[in-house]
Amino acid sequence: MAVECFVTGGSGFVGQHLLARLSATGHKTWVLMRNPENIASLREQVGQLGGNPANIHAVAGDISRDGLGLCEADRQCVSRVSVVFHLAAAFSWGLTMERARAINVQGALRVARLAASLGVRLLMVGGYMVHNLAFLGRIGVDHECPENTDWPAVYSRVGGYEGSKLESHFAVIRYLQEARVDYTIVHPATVGGHSESGHILAGQPLVELIHNLARGRFKAVPGSARHWLPMVSVDYLVTLMTCVAFDPLLANRQVLALNEHTPSLPGLLEALAKTLGVKAPRRHVAIGLLRWLAKIPGLAARLQIRAESLNFIQTQRFDMSESQQLERKYRLTHPDMAQTLERTVHYVMAHLPG
Repeated sequence: MAVECFVTGGSGFVGQHLLARLSATGHKTWVLMRNPENIASLREQVGQLGGNPANIHAVAGDISRDGLGLCEADRQCVSRVSVVFHLAAAFSWGLTMERARAINVQGALRVARLAASLGVRLLMVGGYMVHNLAFLGRIGVDHECPENTDWPAVYSRVGGYEGSKLESHFAVIRYLQEARVDYTIVHPATVGGHSESGHILAGQPLVELIHNLARGRFKAVPGSARHWLPMVSVDYLVTLMTCVAFDPLLANRQVLALNEHTPSLPGLLEALAKTLGVKAPRRHVAIGLLRWLAKIPGLAARLQIRAESLNFIQTQRFDMSESQQLERKYRLTHPDMAQTLERTVHYVMAHLPG
C-alpha cells in the first residue's frame, strides 16, 4: 500500500536511490532540502535512476536548525507521513567534534523529535561498526551503558565522523525509547555502486579508492591478508531499507546490511586493479604503522593516508544470522560482488574522472 514518506539526505548517493525506489513503488515522498529550488534537478536524477519524479516533493529546511527549519505550511505537508527516513549526515575526514556533533548528533535528534511529534516510525541509517563490540571497547564506548562513555575521548581516537555516528546512534535510541516511538536502524557496510549501472557519486570512499589505484598511489595493502573492507551494493541497501521500514515486526530493531562475501582487501584491490588495467599492490603494511605515519605533518597527504578510514579496515567477522533470516523473508539476494565492482569502476572512470 502506497503511503507518504519524509526523507532527509535525499540529494545524497543513498538518498537518491532511496527516492527512486520509494517513488517507483508509488510512495509520495517529501524531501528536506536546504535549496528547494533544486527539486527539478533532483527529480531528473531520480527519474534516471528508475523512479517516478512526480512523487517527489520538496520542503525547505535544514537538520542543523530547530524544528528542522520547517515553516508551518511545510510542517502541514509532512504531517501525513507514515515513515521518516533519516539519511542526512556531514561526511568527510577531518571533521571537528563541534561540527560533527552539530550535524550528525543534534541533527539526528531533531529528526527524531519530528518523528516523535508525528507519532511515526524513524528509519535511520547508522553504520556497521556498531556491531563490532571489540572495536567499541577499544575506543572507549560503553555499549551497555552509553551514558558512561567519554565521548570527547572517543572522538579523539576515531575522528569526528565516526565518533558522531556512534554517539548519534545511542542518543537517538535513548530519546525514542523515552518518547515511546518506534524506530528501525539499518547499519550498512561501505556502500558500493549500483550492481547493474555502477552508478555512484563522487565523495564516496570507494570512488577515492578507485582513483588512488588508477593513479598508482596504492603502493602497499593496508593490513594483512585477513583484513577486509565490508561492502554492500546501494541497490541491495535501499531495497532492504524499504522492506524493514514498513514491516511492523521490525519496529525497534537493528539490521546489518553487509555482504559477507566481500573479498579480503587484497582481493578487493586485485579486482579493482584488473578492471582498471593496472597492477594491484602486493606488499602489506601494518595498520599500526600507517596510523603512526598519518600523524607526521604533511606525510599523510603525500602518501594519501586517511587515518580515520583505517578504522573500517578490519579482521572482524559478523553474525549474519538475523540478516539471512530477513533475506529469506523478503526474498533478497546480494548482487554478484565481482560484477558490481567491475561496473562501479567503469562508471567512475567514465563519469567521475579524478
